[in-house]
Amino acid sequence: MSPSAAARQIAPPARGLPSHAGIYHYDQVDRDFLKERVEQFRRQVARRLSGELTEDEFKPLRLMNGLYLQLHAYMLRIAVPYGVLTSRQVRQLAHIARIYDKGFGHFTTRQNLQLNWIKLVDVPAILDLLAEVDLHAIQTSGNCIRNVTSDQFAGAASDEVVDPRHYAEVLRQWSTLHPEFSFLPRKFKIAITGSSADRAAICIHDVGLIAKRGANGQVGFEVYVGGGLGRTPFIAKKLRDFLPEDELIAYLEAVLRVYNAYGRRDNIYKARIKILVHELGIEKFREEVEAEFARMPRAQYRLDPAIVDGIKARFASQPYETLEPISGVLARARLEDHAFNRWVRTNVAAHRQPGYAIATITLKPAGGIPGDASADQLDAIAALAERYSFGEIRVTHEQNLVLAHVRQDDLPALWKALSTIGFGEANSGLITDIIACPGLDYCALANARSIPLAQRISERFADLDRQHDIGELKIKISGCINACGHHHVGHIGILGVDKKGVEAYQLTLGGSASEEGAIGDIMGPALSADEALDAIGAVVGVYLEQRQDGERFLDTLARIGHTPFKDKVYAAH
Repeated sequence: MSPSAAARQIAPPARGLPSHAGIYHYDQVDRDFLKERVEQFRRQVARRLSGELTEDEFKPLRLMNGLYLQLHAYMLRIAVPYGVLTSRQVRQLAHIARIYDKGFGHFTTRQNLQLNWIKLVDVPAILDLLAEVDLHAIQTSGNCIRNVTSDQFAGAASDEVVDPRHYAEVLRQWSTLHPEFSFLPRKFKIAITGSSADRAAICIHDVGLIAKRGANGQVGFEVYVGGGLGRTPFIAKKLRDFLPEDELIAYLEAVLRVYNAYGRRDNIYKARIKILVHELGIEKFREEVEAEFARMPRAQYRLDPAIVDGIKARFASQPYETLEPISGVLARARLEDHAFNRWVRTNVAAHRQPGYAIATITLKPAGGIPGDASADQLDAIAALAERYSFGEIRVTHEQNLVLAHVRQDDLPALWKALSTIGFGEANSGLITDIIACPGLDYCALANARSIPLAQRISERFADLDRQHDIGELKIKISGCINACGHHHVGHIGILGVDKKGVEAYQLTLGGSASEEGAIGDIMGPALSADEALDAIGAVVGVYLEQRQDGERFLDTLARIGHTPFKDKVYAAH
């Protein structure tokens, strides 16, 4: 891509605030582009339906538009850039799910929404409806730069140093249909956060960015590279301590050019940048990137502060009220209602604005399917967002939703309303807040089902008093080695495998996707679904017996090691 083309892809300063303050809205350039793209794909679909295109010829076209062919039907993956939605967009997603799917959607670990029962003939009409509300499915698949993800608390968190949404939007505009990086050796994923607590799982991304401030107060980025899961999991390695804001685009171009030049294209299993970083070593990889960076006409690739300011203007502050920092209404409600108080402990986080709070809506009711929401539930959440959170909804990589700007006084009413639609569970970060991919119920790549096991675990540990006693314990389930359920970084990870034609499950312990990023260790031989369920009970039992005051599961595991857990699980084998 030429420097001038790169510059044209970044939006100019906004001339006015969008209708929803605090939420970025597309301009006419974006909307014209989406309309053109829908028309292109409409013609491609017509050629496929007529037989003019074979499936092999059609595949790369549909993948660049987020359309997969799964076990039973097409699946459409809809992009949610950096996890932010408006209530209008959520209502449109509910409408699409009713008309063109089976009345529900599935939120993913990439902050996207998947519809699993799509007919090919309907896809152009769906894309039209998405474009009406500034949504699309572009680059949610394919060997390109995928949807940029971010911290679901961005712009609201009390521990935030820099709002990462501004830079995620810069990256969205820069990466969309980037001609040089549309056919990379493999898919490429970027995540960005602006807090010391990593809620964006940057450690398992091809590039992870931490927005921070330097000694002079100016914004820059700590850069990580080479993270990823799948067949060969790696935690990302630090590439740069501090990258100045204006060099962000140039430096990422340099990283991607090195990857594009040296990444393996002869072996799909060795094509990700994590393999290149591993084989070269981080020092050699850094040397290559810095050499490419030095050769570039950096002034022409400079991220102009006026562009950043223009994008920031589209994220103007929400119309907060001036409130007392501690709500008497909230304090009384917590004292009077044990169930509500429990929800506040797990599902409510501190907000940077006095008198406000961040509320996580866990899409994990007892026995439910992780990440699923019906059309009716989506409509209800849109209404709650309008009433309590300026019409804004966030999607998390842990398959939950967030209302980021709730008055503390409104939390009791919000919780009651969520409880009526089945999403008032006080389990954020607990053992039933499970991440799970669709598995063999939908996916042609899977070896085993993920959803039924997740439901059984949720039912086994449904008692909330027990969950709160156990404390933070994150279970993540993948139906195959591709690791869409992030099992490698689960405190307890579960991988579905094919054991001589029978579904089985391999357990790992000690993974983490937070700032202490770690890949879990395999416990032992794969187990049946019944055995895996009992094994989780055994692991929890050892933890409760062995933990010391204040220890989380990971703390106890680090102190006593894996052997006591393995011995308990495999004692009868």
